Amino acid sequence: MKTFAKSITGIIALMLITTFTVSGQQMVKENAEPEKITEGYQFTEGPVWHDSGYLLFSDIPANTIYKWTPGSEAEVYMKPSGHSNGLTFDREGRLVLAQHDGAVAKQVGENSFEVVVDSYEGKRLNSPNDIVVKSDGSIYFTDPSFGVSEEDKELDIQGVYRYSGDQGLQLLVSDFNMPNGIAFSPDEEKLYVNDSRRNHIRVFEVNGDGTLENGKLFAKMESEGPGGADGMKVDTKGNVYSTGPGGLWIFSPEGELIRQVDTPRITNLAWGGKDRKTLFMTAPNAVYKLEMKVKGYTSF
Repeated sequence: MKTFAKSITGIIALMLITTFTVSGQQMVKENAEPEKITEGYQFTEGPVWHDSGYLLFSDIPANTIYKWTPGSEAEVYMKPSGHSNGLTFDREGRLVLAQHDGAVAKQVGENSFEVVVDSYEGKRLNSPNDIVVKSDGSIYFTDPSFGVSEEDKELDIQGVYRYSGDQGLQLLVSDFNMPNGIAFSPDEEKLYVNDSRRNHIRVFEVNGDGTLENGKLFAKMESEGPGGADGMKVDTKGNVYSTGPGGLWIFSPEGELIRQVDTPRITNLAWGGKDRKTLFMTAPNAVYKLEMKVKGYTSF
């Protein structure tokens, strides 16, 4: 009986490992590899796909947002950009920018923006890094101190914030070391936030009023390789995609590691292309794409 039990246990374990491996392989299109689509930048970040068929991304030191259309060379879309980092769209289709110049802004013209918020309790924001807009129109963003000088820095916290027209700016979480990538689950009941200094992802429950509670560790990325916990996105099934050491890390909604994909150092991610099955990845001096089998989730 002991031998039989051991055999059954071994078979079950093998089935679980096989299922785990196959599911991870099925997320990336067969034989797909990261493909460089444009290069020659200082430090790219914040990619976002527009449904009319083009990709926007930031080059932070260049103070520029670029536009890339398949089959064409990238061109300047907005300059100056407030040293933008994370980009997204609101429910009205307007571009929303997280700016290292200490503000969150919205595009108001072909090459112009207006500041939405730039201070908390009378003090300058650090350097808004990544950003997401909830279905109710409220803006959630991270505010580490990566892009602010010591002489300009006024806040002692590295916060996660929510902004709405009704309630203004709310500090949601203040105990991050360096909050960075931010993403909602497809049902918007969970919010994921990367901590770059600690190389982990935390997850929070989203209350009906938009505040957060019951934050806990979701996943930790412990490995060798260039890069770290930076940008993050989810797919329509709720799987979480994060930059990490060595490239792309994919987790189940429960925080189990599904797969690691070796890439050059990457800084952020965006779903786009036909049916949103292309994963775009910004790297310091280039932008890549990876063809996927799964469909990405966006909140706009």
